[in-house]
Amino acid sequence: MRPTDFEVQVNGVPQPAVPGEPLIEVLNRAGLELPQVCYHPQLGPIQTCDTCLVTVNGEIVRACGTPVTAGMSVQTETLAARESRVTAFDKLLGNHLLYCTVCDNNNGNCVVHNTTALLKVEHQFTPYHPKPYPKDESNPFYRYDPDQCILCGRCVEACQNLQVNETLTINWEDPHPRVLWDGGRPINESSCVSCGHCVTVCPCNALMEKTMLGEAGLMTDLPLPMFHSAVDLVKAAEPSIGYGPILQISDTEAAMREGSIKRTKTVCTYCGVGCSFEVWTKERYILKIEPTHGPANGVSTCIKGKFGWDYVNSDKRLTTPLIREGDRFREASWEEATALIARRFSEIKAQHGPDALAFIASSKCTNEEAYLMQKLARGVVGTNNMDNCSRYCQSPATMGLWRTVGYGGDSGSIHDLERAGLVIGIGTNTAESHPVLATRVKRAHKLRGQRLIVADLREQEMAQRADLFIRPNPGTDFVWVTAVAKYILDEGLEDRAFLEKWVNGLDEFRASIAPYTLAYAEEVTGISQDVLKRIAHEIVQADGTCIMWAMGVTQQCSGSETSTAISNLLLVTGNYMRPGAGSYPLRGHNNVQGASDMGAMPNFVGGYQKVDDPAVREKFAAKWGVELPTNAGLDNHEMVHAIYEGTLRAMYLKGEEMGIVDSNANYVDAAFEKLDFFVVQDTFFSYTASFADVVLPASPSLEKDGTFTNTERRIQRLYRALEPLGDSKPDWEIIQLVANALGAGWNYHHPSEIMEEIASLTPLYAGVTYERLEGFKSLQWPVLPDGSDTPLLFTEGFPFPDGKARLYPAEFIPPQEVPDAEYDLHFNNGRMLEHFHEGNMTFKSPGITEKVPGTFVEVSPELARERGLESGRYVRLVSRHGAVRLRVLVTDRVEGKQVYMPMNTPEARQAVNRLTGSHTDPSTHTPAYKDTAVRMEILPEEGENPLPRVNPRYWRPTPQPGVEVERKWRRPDYRFPGDNPNRARIARYDTSESVGGDD
Repeated sequence: MRPTDFEVQVNGVPQPAVPGEPLIEVLNRAGLELPQVCYHPQLGPIQTCDTCLVTVNGEIVRACGTPVTAGMSVQTETLAARESRVTAFDKLLGNHLLYCTVCDNNNGNCVVHNTTALLKVEHQFTPYHPKPYPKDESNPFYRYDPDQCILCGRCVEACQNLQVNETLTINWEDPHPRVLWDGGRPINESSCVSCGHCVTVCPCNALMEKTMLGEAGLMTDLPLPMFHSAVDLVKAAEPSIGYGPILQISDTEAAMREGSIKRTKTVCTYCGVGCSFEVWTKERYILKIEPTHGPANGVSTCIKGKFGWDYVNSDKRLTTPLIREGDRFREASWEEATALIARRFSEIKAQHGPDALAFIASSKCTNEEAYLMQKLARGVVGTNNMDNCSRYCQSPATMGLWRTVGYGGDSGSIHDLERAGLVIGIGTNTAESHPVLATRVKRAHKLRGQRLIVADLREQEMAQRADLFIRPNPGTDFVWVTAVAKYILDEGLEDRAFLEKWVNGLDEFRASIAPYTLAYAEEVTGISQDVLKRIAHEIVQADGTCIMWAMGVTQQCSGSETSTAISNLLLVTGNYMRPGAGSYPLRGHNNVQGASDMGAMPNFVGGYQKVDDPAVREKFAAKWGVELPTNAGLDNHEMVHAIYEGTLRAMYLKGEEMGIVDSNANYVDAAFEKLDFFVVQDTFFSYTASFADVVLPASPSLEKDGTFTNTERRIQRLYRALEPLGDSKPDWEIIQLVANALGAGWNYHHPSEIMEEIASLTPLYAGVTYERLEGFKSLQWPVLPDGSDTPLLFTEGFPFPDGKARLYPAEFIPPQEVPDAEYDLHFNNGRMLEHFHEGNMTFKSPGITEKVPGTFVEVSPELARERGLESGRYVRLVSRHGAVRLRVLVTDRVEGKQVYMPMNTPEARQAVNRLTGSHTDPSTHTPAYKDTAVRMEILPEEGENPLPRVNPRYWRPTPQPGVEVERKWRRPDYRFPGDNPNRARIARYDTSESVGGDD
């Protein structure tokens, strides 16, 4: 117990308690079997079901809605409490048709079923009355059955206050209450974003994944007439034999399901949030994704993580190696394919040297696979030409943090973002790019009064919710951030004690930012001086400030400089070294952090140890038994130029759609054509694979073991749920085959052996073992040899020789492609919620594709009026680097002469990067994707609106504080069961109609 904790008496036994926590948590920790249909620990007290009634100091109260206080005396088994609980649950059963044996939700985790058994209910006294509404099956992923809905409100609470999409409500005043989407719209014509929170927390079968229906049970795929007959049979038997025997049959059937349903813990393969959950499979069929208590996400998911798994069983999967013959590819064995790779790599190395070869790892693959890829490059081939896709997005953020605080990762956890007094988002469309992380900010903002400032070009969801939304001129975030830091210093508002104790370089920093006055910032950014002053005072006054940033910052020529400026601002205001504060460069892919951690970079081996450090090379050489190369390697941007120069002749690319995602795609395509030999390893025959000489079929995350590291430096295990499809293999096995064909002699049998090697060479991962990551356990690096990890960085100083951080004099680099008379529009681009990146995985999902069938260009209403445009009109966007043809979407999310194009497209010729150029951030060579000017040519063709009406962006949510249970309590037919302890007995003779389960 902590000093502030105390004990309460529960059934005469003292139990530890935390002041203010719900009493039900104390009872659950004590192991008491207490019904609790509506309560969920991640939702908090909802108080709709009345099934957790207990006696406290002689009074019947709801255990979920009663905060613990000192001196409390609790009795759970008084006659009045027991009978009140039975009465309450009987009213719920009036809303629910029990047919468990033929229900797809009869999997041992149905709260209604389990509560019926716990209370030993034999007969139902409140008659079941169906509701006068049809099932809503309009959503492609889940359905709502009002006749099974017990009106517990869990789904509403989850939507309103956990996901904070605010779509669901209950019309408590209606004679027949039900759950409503946007006040009564069909689900698929509402603001529902298909995140799946409501389905996950539903305590029965009212909300269910469509993939479960007719598939989960042994007898649930009966034809509809037979199904109804089976239900009628069950209900007809209940009056005579009671629920006991019926539940025994359903329990037996549920136990039999265990032999066919496999539940495997995995980690989401999409963005960098690192959601973890169980995937339910039946042979190769994916029944559902079930989040429970993931350390990063709890029960939360987004549309992709919950429903976007169709690609795993897609008929477009690669299942055998392919070898080019002329303009065609033929199938080959693994032996033939790896022998060809070994022969060609050896020939090129012999003729041109090891640096004529280059290797690119994938941020979609595991840590172990990224490690082996760089080991293959350095330890087998002998080159430092090694990179991963963090070069395209996060390298500038890492550079800014290395310069200032010494570690290139989030300084705290997602939990710290929830705890902050102020969150600032710069160049991050968090609700769409990192949706589950965004829910934590939205929740804190709504429920706790957290302040939110957003700086972005588009008015996306987080901007709409913000207390302050600013739209700086494109590419000028460095200027306003630095001006705010200067103002704070000029006004004496800095954290002087923190700076004196923990930070070096203040005088040099002051001198470097002298030009960045508020007047200069207003001129360059378009943000008024008063607004900049307001931002400064918000930061200073907040109880902890967290700054999140993403590709809107990093994909600029000044990406490293702006990232440095953000960290400088946090140092000046003392927003490091404590909870609820710090820097959060949000990682885009599921393992972009881990791929870099593993040394899949040209200048670092694992753990950011420099390849030009002799001691580091000696350590790795001793472990690997080979000498490491000493000369600097090429990053993936430099590799493309080296192909043109003729110095790079071969490339091995794993799990990246480089032909679409690299900038100036036309230039990159032409480079691929020039390669002497090109190996592509992927799960699909991607656009990039069409340039390859050998294509190797890899397995997705559900078909492998390994670890991912998320944006908060959290290392988590994923387990193999399915066997590899066809002759595909996990990437680590493929890399080992290639290495051994080149004579390496590797002998890894399982990824855990690779992690042991990583831990022995990488201080950041020193204490990482598969045992310490078992199940849902996780570790946040640095991990010490004893297994202790570091959720919050810098608690005892910064990783510099003197333990102090450094204010770094950064320099503004203006945009290179400013709109002019010929190219008069600023071209912005980024992600959409529904799709991931270019969409190679998500376009395999019919439900997601229904929501967003392809790409388009967003134009502002004022630009549309000026040029006579309507949604659906075809236009051609032309830049200095290429052109694309696509349809227009008129929206007020963009303004003026700025246009926005999502990066997802099923057609390579429409890729965003047909338009972007080759200019980069000079410190990291990250392409300046967001620094492009275009012109618009209006074409004569008109098409349909590119965003279908089933997309949630068209509809308005219905925000409210939560389930609003007080409205239920105000119903004239509601009676609190505890008001009459004999209510359970009276109910036996009460045949009045149930209205909303409340009579």
